[in-house]
Amino acid sequence: MNQVPAKPKIYHITHVENLTKIIAQGGLWSDREMIDQGLKVNAVGLAEIKGRRLNEYEVTCHPGTKVGDYVPFYLCPRSVMLSVFWYDNLPELTYHGGQEPIVHLQADMMRCRSWASRNGVPFAFSDMNAGMATAEFFNRKQDLGRIDWEVVESNNFAGDRKHRKAAEFLIHRFFPWELVESIGVIDRSRSRVVKKAIADCEHQPPVAIKPEWYF
Repeated sequence: MNQVPAKPKIYHITHVENLTKIIAQGGLWSDREMIDQGLKVNAVGLAEIKGRRLNEYEVTCHPGTKVGDYVPFYLCPRSVMLSVFWYDNLPELTYHGGQEPIVHLQADMMRCRSWASRNGVPFAFSDMNAGMATAEFFNRKQDLGRIDWEVVESNNFAGDRKHRKAAEFLIHRFFPWELVESIGVIDRSRSRVVKKAIADCEHQPPVAIKPEWYF
């Protein structure tokens, strides 16, 4: 078992242009709910992978649910997926806007677990990229040590380390905006855009310029 951080954080990455819609909706919907409700956003993921998460990979600790039924979070900033946007060298990638417009919505894992438990919302975490057939899923606090936290927190994700670095925390269907505790951006110009987007919002998480969260 691996050493678990005292206060693990989770991170959802999205295009800055999606913030106003996320706030208007009250939070983040899963890909399944986005499809069912006909909601549109500036999508930055890989369509083929999203399809497998929606239709193939089951969250085994909640039988009958698929990965795409959940709102996904990474356990670190500067994720493997962000590097995909930075390198921009995958033929299946349809988003080519780079990493600069991507923002990190940070939340506290334990607070999110407590909220989900109080409200009867299924949650889970995976020991690697939840879009991998070999990923294992858990929802007990004592299983957090199954995550390779050394790799998750490292900037070295060569080889198969990239799959373990991409471990995820999942919240079923919907994640409320009020649980976002801060927003990380790459530079001052993006900070201004984010602050404008949340200016009329009752819950205004602090906006932090975090170039170290980017490539």
